[in-house]
Amino acid sequence: MFKPNYKITPQIAKSLMQIESFKKEISGLPLTPFVIATLQETARLNSVHYSTYIEGNRLTIEQVEKILTRGGKFPGKEHDAKEILGYYAALDFVLQITNKKPSITEALIQKIHTIVMSGGEKGTKLIPYRDCQNVIKDTVTRSIVYLPPEAKDVPVLMKDFILWLWKEKDILPCPILSGIAHYQFVTIHPYIDGNGRTARLLATLIFHLGGYGLKGVYSLEEYYAQDLKSYYNALSIGPSHNYYMGRETADITPWLEYFCTGVEKSFENIIKRIHKETTKETPDQSKTINLLDQKQRAILTLFKKRQIIKTEDIKNHFGIPDRTARWLCLSWVKSGFLKMADKSKKKRAYMLDPSLQQMIIKK
Repeated sequence: MFKPNYKITPQIAKSLMQIESFKKEISGLPLTPFVIATLQETARLNSVHYSTYIEGNRLTIEQVEKILTRGGKFPGKEHDAKEILGYYAALDFVLQITNKKPSITEALIQKIHTIVMSGGEKGTKLIPYRDCQNVIKDTVTRSIVYLPPEAKDVPVLMKDFILWLWKEKDILPCPILSGIAHYQFVTIHPYIDGNGRTARLLATLIFHLGGYGLKGVYSLEEYYAQDLKSYYNALSIGPSHNYYMGRETADITPWLEYFCTGVEKSFENIIKRIHKETTKETPDQSKTINLLDQKQRAILTLFKKRQIIKTEDIKNHFGIPDRTARWLCLSWVKSGFLKMADKSKKKRAYMLDPSLQQMIIKK
């Protein structure tokens, strides 16, 4: 049975207390819908960019934004773009299902991993665990960094891991549970590819299910990517790179110190960003914002500037063709997000549905 080897050091205890303090402060801050939308989109963009960057993705954060909001294409980097779309779709899936409070199962993790690898395409067949040995090598020296367990052991290790999660989810502090889950998943390395990205999404899911989602306005991936050497060193625990030669029983306390410090810093940074964007007089509309899709949240910035927008504004904002912009506007009218402000066929203009007008509050 999986039984992680660690202890709560003074450093971890200090981080846990600070995390709780920051969590309480962030939860109590009233936010305008504009601020919520801005912070959420920034957090998602950072999560997608930095998590794929860790795995060697070559796209800049500006290029990632173009892909996600405008359907940008970059010749020669199609695989990188597919990784971006896959991670964004998986992150969106994780954030959506948290409202349903699902149990974390092997099937759910398999679904997340499959979306990561799908490039955002729906209906992709679920990807099974690996059936061969994989090896993690240094990209420069090509020396072996980690030799995961054999494929035949993966199913049992995953079952034990999930059973441990079930037993400990209401006992351990959420940051500890999330940190151990992140570590153990990449240790088992159940798939040929996509293990790191899936591990980071699993950690995010655990945070949201444990009440540490904080309206989706922070990104732990940004912390990892700021110093990749420290991230990899923290994960490289044990006397050998071979799983069977000490990795499975290694003391993971150093990793948890690194992980909890990262959560603490991420929460502290988002507080600083929030204070720059909001005041205590503004109401919290985060639940309403969470019901909107990515493009709807992005378009709130236009309504922040004026009450009525035109199809051309949508076209220019997203960099999409006229026909696509018209279709998007009509679909939003049908869903109740927008109302026609001018029904002229030659000059179509739109405003937010009256029930959503309260979301746009002038500073």
